[in-house]
Amino acid sequence: MVIGMFLGYLMKGGNAKGFFSVEKPTPFQEALQIIKTKYVDSVNIDSIQGNSIEAVMNDLDPHSVYLPPVELKIANDDLEGKFEGIGVEFNLYKDSVQVVYVIPGGPGENAGIKAGDFVLKANDSLISGKKLDAEGIKTAIRGKSGSIVQLILLREGKQISLNVKRGAIVVPSVAAAFMMDSITAYLKLSKFTETSYEEFMYNMEALKKKGMQQLVLDLRHNGGGLMNEAVDIADEFLDGEKLIVYTQGVNSKKREYKCKRPGILEKGKLTVLVDELTASASEVLCGALQDWCRASIIGQRTFGKGLVMEQFSLSDGSAIRLTTARYYTPIGRCIQRSYENGKKVYMDEIWQRYASGEMSFTGNHLMAHGKPFFTVCKDTVYEGEGIVPNVFVPVDTNINNDEMNRLLYGNNLSQFAFQYYLKHQQEIMRYTTVKELLAKTNAVPLYQAFSSQIKSTKPATENIKNRIIQQIIALLARYRWGNEGYTETLILNDNEVKESLSLMNK
Repeated sequence: MVIGMFLGYLMKGGNAKGFFSVEKPTPFQEALQIIKTKYVDSVNIDSIQGNSIEAVMNDLDPHSVYLPPVELKIANDDLEGKFEGIGVEFNLYKDSVQVVYVIPGGPGENAGIKAGDFVLKANDSLISGKKLDAEGIKTAIRGKSGSIVQLILLREGKQISLNVKRGAIVVPSVAAAFMMDSITAYLKLSKFTETSYEEFMYNMEALKKKGMQQLVLDLRHNGGGLMNEAVDIADEFLDGEKLIVYTQGVNSKKREYKCKRPGILEKGKLTVLVDELTASASEVLCGALQDWCRASIIGQRTFGKGLVMEQFSLSDGSAIRLTTARYYTPIGRCIQRSYENGKKVYMDEIWQRYASGEMSFTGNHLMAHGKPFFTVCKDTVYEGEGIVPNVFVPVDTNINNDEMNRLLYGNNLSQFAFQYYLKHQQEIMRYTTVKELLAKTNAVPLYQAFSSQIKSTKPATENIKNRIIQQIIALLARYRWGNEGYTETLILNDNEVKESLSLMNK
């Protein structure tokens, strides 16, 4: 047997010396062994190895990363579009944890949990009356599917005990899908997970039955995910055997992804909404639609991540996600931003765009320094630095000042909206549409009630007042109809959506 192995090794190009040699340890392995056997105190070698791998990954590109076992599970759950728990959302209010939303059909609803319940205890963990962060509360409540968590709740002044059997909670990647008018549909895709294409098709088929002839596809704040899902969705908009994307790297051969099936919306007007947090797989989809002139891209310049990631498992249950190739749009452009100045500068650049005044630029001024390419309809597009929209819509500068952010996104507003909902729940539940909720909610006393509960450093402008009212009503709509109601409320005064409708109606 040994002779046979030796001859086989030689036939594959090996030499006799190599066959009989023993691979020497690397200097790194030697150093670890010395530390393990000679260091003055006991050390955690696994931790040192993890930190060393992380240091190596930080020297590569901003997206290659080392994932310890716990972080790996969270990251994988995110790509799978699910997590294990009881299916409730909560707010932290002072020293209390209050349930604000119960996922329909989830373990929490099946066990009898209701919006408005205060969670006092989860098994032996007291989670009320002391300072806990959101992650600590999640750790106490979440657990493996099939396991039981005993919750002590406070409801209308009375304590109740519920045993909740944890389960797999699906997190939809299609956040909203509805008809805006008789022929125009809106679909918001929040990420690309293992179920995104399936969800997309389910919603598109439903919209088509309702009369959809044209679509506003919202990819704002979609940070990407699985590229194959983006390729499948692009296939639904492009005809024939068009190239969608190709990937290539020094150690990775060129691989092309082409259309392979008739699409659900190959004809009809299509706009795609993007912003500075539209990234990765989202940019694959945008790049293909822009190169083939299938859609008008509307919004702000995208993030600029043109790297293909691959996950490799390690023996201790951890993993590395390593950049193995770059992806290129059909006409050959790579939209990856430069990261030669390091990860911090690379990540901070997104937020510096606002301070630099980019929001006042229009169109190709954003990318005049990149290598030019030409789409099939002779539009000029550029390599590097993300996807430049066909129609640039400046960011509303009011959302970036401290006062607006404090009022709009602070806990006071969400807590006020939820308490208002509980007080008027029976009335709100009678409404059948978002438009009815908007029509029957008196904005003036609603804002007065909110402003009386907060301390503002300066008088609110009319713009800020209107945004606050809109946000409160959107939250009320979410408690009534879920994320779809929330999104439908917010897009009524959305500049990018208005631009899309204007373009479609030309």
